[in-house]
Amino acid sequence: MARAIDALRHGWPITLGSGTVLLPVETGVAVEANASRMLISCARAATLKLANQRDAAAPHAPVIIRAAEPLSLQNARPIADPALDLAHPMKGPFKAEPIIWEDDAVAAMELARLAGILPAFLVNPDNAGEAEFVHSGDLGEWSDTVQLTLATRARLPVSAQTDAEIIAFRSANDMREHVALIIGEQSADREPLVRLHSECLTGDVLGSLKCDCGPQLDAALHAMADETDSRGWGILLYMRQEGRGIGLVNKLRAYNLQDQGFDTVDANQRLGLPDEARDFPVAARMLELLGVQSIKLMTNNPKKVDALSSAGIVISERVQHQLPDNPHNRRYLATKRDRSGHLLT
Repeated sequence: MARAIDALRHGWPITLGSGTVLLPVETGVAVEANASRMLISCARAATLKLANQRDAAAPHAPVIIRAAEPLSLQNARPIADPALDLAHPMKGPFKAEPIIWEDDAVAAMELARLAGILPAFLVNPDNAGEAEFVHSGDLGEWSDTVQLTLATRARLPVSAQTDAEIIAFRSANDMREHVALIIGEQSADREPLVRLHSECLTGDVLGSLKCDCGPQLDAALHAMADETDSRGWGILLYMRQEGRGIGLVNKLRAYNLQDQGFDTVDANQRLGLPDEARDFPVAARMLELLGVQSIKLMTNNPKKVDALSSAGIVISERVQHQLPDNPHNRRYLATKRDRSGHLLT
């Protein structure tokens, strides 16, 4: 899995258990490659008028299309990338074909998401080069959180509270390193106030007004600092899952589509990606490694509550964590409430 993800990032082909060879359209380096078929998402196929009503219910499910003429990486890119629709409005003709290697196709779409690239591949292309083998069943083993271990810890005074400690976690399978920031003194006698915060470069670091991530991070740390006034404590789990799990580049692509009028959910789906792809069991594993089994969870997202509960974490209280909106993120927050089920007023 790790080698396959690396191959996709470098633009090399992969081959799955069925023997199918897939060359990533976005990053592919084999400029002489060509194929008559492409693997794309159902949402992208729907844009091309190739998805049926049943398919539309699963926007990031895989679809194979056949072109009338061989496809190169150059002329496949506008088919894969919705950001190019205005510049390349004429596409096709295409024909949708059944997939006889469904499990491999689903795994390929997930591999593209993990690699942070567009979910689009040339299928069995000529002149693609040597392919990296991966079995679709490897995905489950790769994502097993038992591989995550505590790597190191250090004292880290922060502006919200000088009595703080940072703890790093990593897995042999995954290059992303997650961290926990413990605010106050850890105690087995008191449930910590816990916040799962997904990495957001634009919001946490650059002060983006398109989301509420930066203010949520700051407010969470100060709420945990307030807990220490009554001998309580808190844990911020900082998850390296940018863009709700689709990666930084694809998140910025979604921003571009939002500027064209699509909401957050539709923008992700138009890219052929899930609107929620974060790996919450990783957070449960981090808590387990910290020796924490029962928490007060600061969240507006019921999916976080359900995911942690399913992983064996006892959530004694859900603490509301809503901040004022602004003109730039008002629609984003309304979409989280109306389409993603966040408990916002």
